[in-house]
Amino acid sequence: MEYALLFTIILLFAELFEAAMQRSETLLGVLEKLYVYYQKSIFLFFLIQPGFYIVLFVVVLTGVLNISMIFLLALKIFDLFYKIELIKKVFIAREVPQEIVQMLQWKIPPMFFFMGAGLYPPLLFYALM
Repeated sequence: MEYALLFTIILLFAELFEAAMQRSETLLGVLEKLYVYYQKSIFLFFLIQPGFYIVLFVVVLTGVLNISMIFLLALKIFDLFYKIELIKKVFIAREVPQEIVQMLQWKIPPMFFFMGAGLYPPLLFYALM
């Protein structure tokens, strides 16, 4: 596909944007940043996840829906809804099991936030080839 590299680069920049928006020292810090957008509007929360929309756009535009693309979509959807569920548990219901409380306090290495930029764009490129 002639646009595979272009879509991959666009997704890379979207993932770097997401990494910059969510960067924090702990998972709780990440959730606090995301909760600010969630509080304002669920639609605003979804808007700060541009990688998800880019992948959907690529699927609609190209019609490619092979196993790699399905896997990529599943990862993006799981990531998005897992964040929403954690936000609901931690900030809205305030019902957080002790194990999750400990997990939320773990220090996150700075390179962790670039995992999406290192995983999703190559997977998209592979799916489009």
